Amino acid sequence: MQSPTYLLKKKSAFLFFAFLFFTQLALAHTITGYVMDENGRPIKDVYVYHEPSGSHTHTNNKGFFKIDDVEEGDELMFTRLGYSAFAKAVTDESEVLQIVLSRSSVDLDAVNITNEVDILNTITEADLEINPVTSSQEVLRAVPGLFIGQHAGGGKAEQLFLRGFDIDHGTDVAISVDGMPANMVSHAHGQGYADLHFVIPETIENISYGKGSYDKSVGNFATAGHVDFRTKDFVRENIISAEIGDFNYQRFVGLVQVLDNQNTSAYLATEYLTFDGPFDSPQNFDRINLFGKLNHIADNGDELSVSVSRFDSEWDASGQIPQRAVDRGLIGRFGAIDDTEGGETSRTDVNLNYETSLSDNEKLSTHAYYSRYNFLLFSNFTFFLEDPINGDQIRQQESRDLAGVDAAYTYTTNLSDHQLDLTAGVRLRNDRTEGSELSRTLNRRSTLENIQLGDINETNTSAFIGATWYLNDFLIDAGLRFERFKFTYKDALTAQYDTQDQSESALLPKLNFNYKVSDDLQLYFKNGIGFHSNDTRVVLQQTADDILPLSYGSDLGAVWKPVDRLIVNTALWYLFLEQEFVYVGDAGIVEPSGETQRYGFDLGVRYQMTDHLFLDSNLNYAHARAINEPDGEDFIPLAPEWTATGGLSLRDYKGFNAGFRYRYIADRAANEDNSIVAEGYFVSDLNVNYDLTNNLRLGVAVQNLFDIEWNETQFATESRLSTEAESVEEIHFTPGTPFFIRGSLQYRF
Repeated sequence: MQSPTYLLKKKSAFLFFAFLFFTQLALAHTITGYVMDENGRPIKDVYVYHEPSGSHTHTNNKGFFKIDDVEEGDELMFTRLGYSAFAKAVTDESEVLQIVLSRSSVDLDAVNITNEVDILNTITEADLEINPVTSSQEVLRAVPGLFIGQHAGGGKAEQLFLRGFDIDHGTDVAISVDGMPANMVSHAHGQGYADLHFVIPETIENISYGKGSYDKSVGNFATAGHVDFRTKDFVRENIISAEIGDFNYQRFVGLVQVLDNQNTSAYLATEYLTFDGPFDSPQNFDRINLFGKLNHIADNGDELSVSVSRFDSEWDASGQIPQRAVDRGLIGRFGAIDDTEGGETSRTDVNLNYETSLSDNEKLSTHAYYSRYNFLLFSNFTFFLEDPINGDQIRQQESRDLAGVDAAYTYTTNLSDHQLDLTAGVRLRNDRTEGSELSRTLNRRSTLENIQLGDINETNTSAFIGATWYLNDFLIDAGLRFERFKFTYKDALTAQYDTQDQSESALLPKLNFNYKVSDDLQLYFKNGIGFHSNDTRVVLQQTADDILPLSYGSDLGAVWKPVDRLIVNTALWYLFLEQEFVYVGDAGIVEPSGETQRYGFDLGVRYQMTDHLFLDSNLNYAHARAINEPDGEDFIPLAPEWTATGGLSLRDYKGFNAGFRYRYIADRAANEDNSIVAEGYFVSDLNVNYDLTNNLRLGVAVQNLFDIEWNETQFATESRLSTEAESVEEIHFTPGTPFFIRGSLQYRF
C-alpha cells in the first residue's frame, strides 16, 4: 500500500503540471493583423511564420492573417517575394498587428515551399520579377515549356507548342486575361484561336498556369494546360518609353496612374507599334492598344476590378515559302511567292471582377465580361495547286460577340481538426459570330468562290464542386466538373433556311495530392480527365459520340529547394486522348487523328548566384504518337520532342539590368512517317539597360544575337508554283528574324 505522503506528492505533481499546461494555454493567443506596402495597399500571399511552433499562414487579398498558439515575446517572420523580410515580436496579444513591408530586390530565399500556395506559380512570379516581359511574344514565353512561333506577319496569333502538342493557335491550351478568355471557339481560322496582342506587356503583374487537365475550375481548351495572365491593380511608377530599331521598328508605351489612394487606384496604358520586318515585301505592321483599369478595395475587404480595352491592328505578310523556291534561287529566304497576304483584327473588351467575404469562413468571387471582336485574314498556302490561273488565296473573316459570367463560392471549415475548403462554381459563356467565312479570293479584292459562310451560336455552360483538405503535411484536392455545350449553325450557302444544332455533355473528375516532405521538398501527384473541344462545324459533321472526346492525364512531380537560393522542379507526365478532330480553317475540312498518347518529363532550375545574378533553365521532353497507326507511321506532325529555354540575368547592379536568353527546339517530324523533318534551332537574345538617373533608363535589345539562320515555323505542305506541272510536298517555312537590334529610352516618374 502506498503511503499518504507518496499520494500527496503525486497529487501535488499532477496539479503542478496541470497548472503549467493551462498556464501555457492561457499565455498562447491567436494573433491577427494586416500586411501593407509602403503606400498602404494590402499585400496578399505574404508568408507568416511562427518559429517556436513551426506553424505558418498566408495573408489573403485584404492582407489579413490569423495565426494561433503565439505567446507573448514570440517572433513572427513575414516574407514575400520582392519585399524585404520583416520580423515582429508579439508584445500585446490583443493588438491587431499592422505590418508594413518595403519593396526590395528579388531573393529566391523568400520562396517558401508550402501546400497553401502553388509553388510553381511563385517560381513564375520570380521569373517575371527577374525578366520583365516587354513584347507580346515574351508574354507567352514566360510560361515554362510553352513555345511559340509567328508565321503570317506580326498581327496573326502565334502558333503554340506545349507537351507534345502542336496547339496551332490555342486548340489545347486555355488562355485568359484577368479571367476573361482569349481563346475563340469555332474561329474562322481554327478552333481555340487565341490572339494575345490586345495585352500590353507592361501591364502584366503575374502569370498563373497549370499543365494538364487537373484544375477543377478550368474547363474548355485545358488539355495540355492553362494560362491566366493577371494585370496590375495599380502601377508603382508612371512610365513613358520609346523604342526604335532595325526594319523600321518603332514602339511607344505610356503607363500612367490617374487615381491613387488607400482604397482606390486607376491607371491608363497605351501602346503603339509599327514594324516592317526583315522581309523583301514590308509587312507594314501597325498596332494600337488602349487599356484602363480601376481597382477598389472597400473597408470591409470587398474588392472590385473593372477594366476596359481596345485593340486594332493591320498587316501585310509574305506567308510561308517553299524550301525548293529558295534552293532554286527563285526567291531569297525573306522573299515571297504571294505577298498579298495579310489581315486586320480588332477587339473591344469590358471585364469586371468582384470578390467579397460573406463571413469569416465564406468567400464569393463573381466575374462578367464582354468582347466585340473582328477578324479578317488573307492567306495562300498552296499557291497554284487548286487554281492554276488565279492562285489559291483564301479569305477568312468573322465578327463576334463574346459574353460570359461565372461565380465561385468557397466555404472553409475543419475536418478532424484540419482545414477543409469546400468550393463550387458555375460558368456561362456564349459566342455568336456573323458571317464566319472561308472564300477563295484574288489579290484581296475579288471573291471567286464562297466555300463556307454562316453564323455560329455556341453556348458553354459548366459547373464544378470540389474539396481541398489540408491534412498536416498532406493536401488532398478532389473535384468534379460538368460541361455542357450547345452548337448551332446557320448555313448561308444553302438554298433553303436551315438551322443545324447539336448538344453534348461531359463529366470530368479530378484528384490531386501534395505531400510536404520537409520545408525544402514537396511531392505532388495530379490526375484528371479533360476533353478536346471541337469547332461547331466539326460537331455538326460528326456523330454525338465524337463531339467531346475525353483526355486522361497524370503528373508525378517534385519541387526541391536543396539550398536557400536554388529551386528545382521536376515532373513525369502521361496523357491519352480518345480523339483529336481538327477543323482546318484554311481548307474548311475535318481531319480526325484517332487515339493518341503522349508522355514525357519537365525539368526546371532556378539559381540565384549572387544578390544580383540569376540563372534559370527549363528542359522538356515529350513522346507523342498516334496509337492505332503502324510503327513508323504514327508520328504526330510538328509535335515538339525536345525543347529548352533559359538564360542568365543581372538585376539592379549599380544601375544595370541585363539578360541573356536562349530557346531551343529539336528536329521533329513534319508528317506522319517522319519523311519530312522540321529542322530545330537554337536562338539567343540579349538585353542591357542602364539607369542614367533615378528617372531615366537607356536600353539596348538584340534578337538573334549570333545571327543564325533559322525557321520560326515550318509545315509539310503540298503546293504548286506557277511554273510547275506537278505539285510537291515539302517543308514550307517562315524565316526567323535575323540579327535585330533596337534601342529604348524610358522615363519613370
